[in-house]
Order: sequence, then C-alpha cells, then structure tokens
Amino acid sequence: MKFHLRKALLGNPVRSEFAHEARLPILLALPIFASDALSSVAYASETILRQLGHLAIHPDQWKIALPISIAIVALILMVVVSYRQVIYAYPQGGGSYIVARENLGLFMGLVAASALLVDYVLTVAVSIADCVAQSFSALGTLNVPIETLKPMQVTVCVMAVLLITLVNLRGVKESGAAFAGPSYGFIAVMITLIVVGVIRLHTTGTPIDVLEKPLVPAVPHDVDWIILLRGFASGCAALTGIEAVSNGVTAFRKPEARNAVITLGILGGFLAFMFIGISYLAVSFNITPTESETVISQIAKAAFGTSMPGGIMYYAVLLFTAAILFLAANTAFAGFPRLGSILAEDGYLPRQLATLGDRLAYNNGIIALGLLAAGFLVVFHGEAHALLPLYTIGVFIAFTTAQAGMVVKGMRTTPRPWAGLVVNGLGCVVTFVVLIVVTISKFVVHEPALYEGKWFTLYEGAWMALMLMGLVIWLFVSISKHYKATDSQLAVIPAEAYHPFKHTVIVLVPTRIHRGIVTAINYARTVSEDAVAVHISFDRSHQARLREAWYLHGGDMPLIVLDSPYRSLVAPLMAYLDAAETVHNDDIITVVLPEFVPAKWWHHFLHNASGWLLRIKLFYRPDIVIISVRYYLEA
Repeated sequence: MKFHLRKALLGNPVRSEFAHEARLPILLALPIFASDALSSVAYASETILRQLGHLAIHPDQWKIALPISIAIVALILMVVVSYRQVIYAYPQGGGSYIVARENLGLFMGLVAASALLVDYVLTVAVSIADCVAQSFSALGTLNVPIETLKPMQVTVCVMAVLLITLVNLRGVKESGAAFAGPSYGFIAVMITLIVVGVIRLHTTGTPIDVLEKPLVPAVPHDVDWIILLRGFASGCAALTGIEAVSNGVTAFRKPEARNAVITLGILGGFLAFMFIGISYLAVSFNITPTESETVISQIAKAAFGTSMPGGIMYYAVLLFTAAILFLAANTAFAGFPRLGSILAEDGYLPRQLATLGDRLAYNNGIIALGLLAAGFLVVFHGEAHALLPLYTIGVFIAFTTAQAGMVVKGMRTTPRPWAGLVVNGLGCVVTFVVLIVVTISKFVVHEPALYEGKWFTLYEGAWMALMLMGLVIWLFVSISKHYKATDSQLAVIPAEAYHPFKHTVIVLVPTRIHRGIVTAINYARTVSEDAVAVHISFDRSHQARLREAWYLHGGDMPLIVLDSPYRSLVAPLMAYLDAAETVHNDDIITVVLPEFVPAKWWHHFLHNASGWLLRIKLFYRPDIVIISVRYYLEA
C-alpha cells in the first residue's frame, strides 16, 4: 500500500541510463528557470511605488518611478550579458559559487553560495506569499471580505509550498511540462495588458474603472537622491532569478551551454519589456499601492475593467499572475537542489544532498527547501512585503562575486578577452554599487512616514539576511571540518585492525523463555563459544521460574542474573559491560538483543520498546557490537 501511494505521488522510478532523457529542451527550460525572474514583474514596480508612497512625495513627482525602472532595465540587460559569459566559461553549472571559488578563493565562494541558498529559500517564500496576495485580491472583487481571508493566509501559503514540493519530487522534466502552460499564459496576458493599456492611454487617456488617487500630504517631501536610491533598491527585486540559469546548465539538453544562453536571452528580453511596461502603466494611470489590492490588479482594472466582457481579461491577468508567482518558487526548486548537490560533493553540506532520487531529482534538497520556505512563511505570517527586504541583498552578492570572478579569470587568460573583461568589469562595478545602495537603504529603520493617512515606522530589516548568510557560512565551515576530521581518522588503519578479534557475546534474556530467545541463544553460540546470558531482574520472585526454564532451554550457556532494585534496565547492564570490558580488555563485546516483530504496525504500541532504548544507549559505547535477532510473528 505504501509503495502504491508513493508511486501515485511521485511517479515511476527512472533508471540511471535514461538520465539524458530527463534533460530539458528550451521550451520546457524557460518555465522552470525563468518563472522566478518573470514573476518579479508582479511586485517589482509595486515596491518602487510603495517606497515613494511611504515617503509621501508630491503627485507631480510620482513619475520618478519611471526613470528608476529604466535604470533597472539597463541593469537587467547588463546582468544578462554578463551571465552569458559565465555559462560559456562554466558549463558544468554552479554559477556564482563555482566562479567565485575558483577565481576569488574559497571564502568568497562560500559567501556567494550562502547568498544564493538564502535567496532561493526567500524566492519560494516571497513568491508563494505574493501568489496568495494576488489570489485574495481577485476574491476581493467578488465581494469576499479580505478580513475573512487573512486568518487563512499562512495555512494557504504552507499548503502551496507542499504542493510545489510534491510536483518537483516527480522530476525536473515533469515539473517543466506541468508549469509550461501557466508560464506562457502569463507572458501572453502581460503583453496583452501592456499593449491594451498603452492603447487606452493614447486614445481615451482614462482608465475604465475609477482608481484610488495618491495621497497628497499637507507638507510634501522633495525628491532627493535618498528617495531615488531607496526606490531603485526596492525595484532591484526585478533581478532576482536571473542567475538561476547559470546554476542549472547541466539540466539542459546538449549543447547545454548554448541552450542555456538562448534561454537566458529570452528571459532577459521578456523581463525587460514587461517590467518597464508595468511601471509605465502604473505611473501613467496614477496608481497607488494599497494594502487591499495589488498594483497589477489596479492596472488590469484600468485597462480592461471588471465588467464583462473585459472582465474576462482582468481575471485572466490575476489568475496567471498568481500562477506565475506560484511557479516562481519552482525556479528555486530547480536551483537550490543542484547548488546544494555541488556544495555537498565539495563537503560543505550534508552528503545526502548530493544523492539523486529514483526520479533523477535531488529529493533531499527539494524537501529541505520546502521545509525552510514553509518556516519563513510561518515566521513572517505569509506577508510578501515583510520578506522582500531580506530578498535582494543575496542576489547582488551573487551577481558581484560572479562578475569579479570572471574579471580575474579573464586577466589570467592568454590572450585576454578584452570585450569580456569590459562587460564583466562594468557589471562588477555596477552590481557592487547597487549592493552597497541596497544594503544601506534596507539595513536601517527609516524615519516615521505618512501612508494611507497613518504615521508608522518603515522597518526594512535587511540585517537579517546578512545574519542568515553569516550563519550559513558558519554551517559550511562546521560541516567541512567534521568531514575532514572524519576522513582523517578513517584514513589511518592501525596494524591491530588486521588482527582477528575474540568475541565476548552477551545475550539479554527476559523473564520468559520463548522460541525467539532460543533462536538468539543458538545464534550467539555460532558467533563465539564464550557466550553468556544476562537477565536484569526487577522482582526476585520471578528468578526461580526463569532458572527452571533456562535449565530446559539454555543448555550449557551460563545465565547471570543482575538485580535492579530501582527497576532500571539500562544502569545494571552498563555496569556489567564496564566490568566485562575490564576483564576482556582486547575483545569485541557483542550484545545480542532478541526481539519479536508484531504482524501489524499498531501491535507495537501493545509491547514495551526496551530494545530500542538499549540500542540507543549502546550505540555510542566504543567496542560494542549490537546484534538484533528478530522473530516475526504471524497475523
């Protein structure tokens, strides 16, 4: 029954020699690796407007969001061109971690890896949280009170993470096929939204539905460089996910590098067009972010309205936006397990993460990512805007280390690729400057600001992302030290290891002698002639009956009865083992545990678990071998 349930959830196992068939063509690779970056269209423009709204600038200065978006688009194109070179230079995948490790040193490689891992976890959390927010916005237009939905937000988020985890456990190719339709549907409806919105602006010039106007404060702030930098730093969330293609080059069909570069180029083109289009429409329609409705929802209302037949496109936009946000998490599920496997092979993460499952997916990495993302959603109450400040710093650490590594690699190459050096050098400088801007602008608690008629403190808290990365680096180092210490100890084989051992065998017997005990006694005799039986006695009145039974079934094996006045099973046995180790100093002591296995799983609850307790206690004692002799009961 368990096997069939697992098969239904995860699909049929795939043989190792068919791994090449699980590789991705460009058509399926795009929805897997590009959905994270494309999904940022749903919230990147909104984060810029939220920053400007928090600062309560004058409505005439609201259009400053558009040049900020143009600058971010230029940065997107620069990063895409830079990562194109990373893919060709490192077709084995690994992205920023491999580039930084090989060219900037191990520490910088671990910094890049920690940034990427934290970013992948936050990708899942932010995408799922915003997906639920978009869905709640759509339900709000159907007269479903938001107040009734809010208490369910965290539960819905966690269930969504569970669903996408299960889909990814079925294998990369199946997840790509499952997510292709929603991804391409999102691209289609967003292009339609932008085209229709621009046409409406240049024909009627007014939105279909009445939209909320920006709040005009009594004393408006001037736009200064701090406002520009904060808006720019917030909008840089649009760059998240671009590096995922370089991390997963090995998932592509041959020629891997060429197909990955083509996918990256398509991703960059769509992302730049849709991001600038949404920002343009948001500014032109004079849209204000609100807590009850997303910017995408307001733009779709302005372009299509909610009345039929235009309402069909409005709901299609929200449906596919929620879908792409849900699928954005899938990019992390493609990148996190692959990067985790590389780090595990290098000895910086548990080696279980390097193991492929029976569906040719890194199951342990997928499960770990799902659990971590669910934990973040619970801690931050499923609020996307609470998670976003933690999100961008890791992205730009990865960008900067990758570009710096490519510059160092180019300087070591003969002849030097000057065109590549210029691109990577410029990319390194720009992304490093953006990293500093993002870190400073999102690190501190900003001054109180007027927003939606209320004064409040804008708390960014990006220091938590840096703290998490530091914790992950410490984890890397600790795991590596453990593996190195383990390998160094196992590599030394002393001469005495080749000598044959003399076994001292101890059989633990209960009060009643049954066929399972007799089997264990006979097994112990085959292991060593020097075998004894030990019984821990809680009640002396049972000893006479035990000795009588032992006389019939124990043969010539000595029976030692240890009194336990405090009814402890473990303490008398440990004291006896200490004495046995002293007497038989050079021997291996083998403890034989006779156990019977009930026919049904729930029968276990009707018997004591003394065997499990003893195994746990004996496991950490040196020079002790534990043998469980089981007898299986019939139904």
